[in-house]
Amino acid sequence: MLTDSLGNTVTLQHAASLGAVNDFVEGFIASEARAIAPLAIADGGADTELSPLVQAYCAALHMFAESRDAPANARPYIEQALHTSIAATPREQRFVQAVKAWVDGDLPRAIALHEEQVREHPRDLASLKLGQYHLFNRGDSPGMLRMALAALPAAGDVPYLHGMLAFAWEQCHLLAQAEAAARHAIHLRRKEPWAHHALAHVMLTQSRIREGQAFLAEVSDTWTGLNSFMVTHNWWHQALFALELDDHAEVLRLYDTQVWGVVKEYSQDQINAVSLLARLELAGVDVGHRWQDVGAHLAARTADHVLPFLDMQYLYGLARAGRPEADVLMRHIEHHAAHAAAGARDAWQRVALPASQGLLAHARGDWPRAVDAMGNALPRLVEIGGSHAQRDLFAQVYLDALVRGGQLGGAQHLLQQAVNSQPESRRLKRQAAQVYAALGLKEINP
Repeated sequence: MLTDSLGNTVTLQHAASLGAVNDFVEGFIASEARAIAPLAIADGGADTELSPLVQAYCAALHMFAESRDAPANARPYIEQALHTSIAATPREQRFVQAVKAWVDGDLPRAIALHEEQVREHPRDLASLKLGQYHLFNRGDSPGMLRMALAALPAAGDVPYLHGMLAFAWEQCHLLAQAEAAARHAIHLRRKEPWAHHALAHVMLTQSRIREGQAFLAEVSDTWTGLNSFMVTHNWWHQALFALELDDHAEVLRLYDTQVWGVVKEYSQDQINAVSLLARLELAGVDVGHRWQDVGAHLAARTADHVLPFLDMQYLYGLARAGRPEADVLMRHIEHHAAHAAAGARDAWQRVALPASQGLLAHARGDWPRAVDAMGNALPRLVEIGGSHAQRDLFAQVYLDALVRGGQLGGAQHLLQQAVNSQPESRRLKRQAAQVYAALGLKEINP
């Protein structure tokens, strides 16, 4: 009997495939690039028909492309997993069915299967991580936390579980618990980038900006061998700390050297770039010709509609790059929202559609329309997924539209609250001072 590195029984045609299985399991939960190892096993033909688990891992890897073509690319692997002659274990069968549901677009079923898996096999942390991914994209932070807590009694020795717990706690606004879990993960393993990421969220939320900047700088030497999302996203968080300190030169340096350019074709790298360029412009920084490079890579995204959170940022990036594909994507979003599946309909129709209209209006200088459309979407923005820090971009766009549209009373109302919650942010204090000056209240020092 073979077992993976977490003690889960695996059924393989060739024992030599176990290394690739462990590379996926360990690499996936550790955010490492070696997670792609099963593709070589399956595509090489050594363990193709008789290992459903390897096939399911390969299908999941294709789905992580978050592209329109991902389901078609993943489906052959799932079909082979389903029609193999080997008798897979119930755990393996459940994982195959969960990935199949994902490929089929049935996320409620996929989530239900991952939730069942954590109850039956709490050390299947690859399944848990994938379940959290789906829940995160639906804005269900309590679900993320519930899954991770269910695994804790059986897998508390695994540092990466504590990283998963930390991010779930943070997304539920339970910051003390998030910090404790993140620090425990890092105590168990200093190279735990997801725990670094969770702690960066906590420190940004609590306005521990200089502390957060120093912390990420101190652990950044461990960000080796990671997948492009994890390494660029942690540097993106470092750039946010620099942005709050009004260190624009450092933000531009991080954008050029760490955030944009690892895998420009990948969805997550693209939205990191869009978000950071947008925030720089909202802070009054001239980003030069950087939008054009990003826009060229976004041009192929006009028919994806994998996640509303992604489409919204693709749209803004295309519009800021001045590309005609922005109008194409907007039309496609309207059509997709009108025909969205029942489980995703509200997120597309009530949130993503008005938010997209507002983002396009803002990118083109139509401040009243941006205020109206974004204002309708903001109260329900959690439904599109993404983290608090990521969704803050849309709140910043709305605030900027208020200021530029002359609605200074509304801008002051939001901006001063932000200053109060982020006392270390030089960016917010500077922006608030500008609003007070425009209101004839120069004597106020925010």
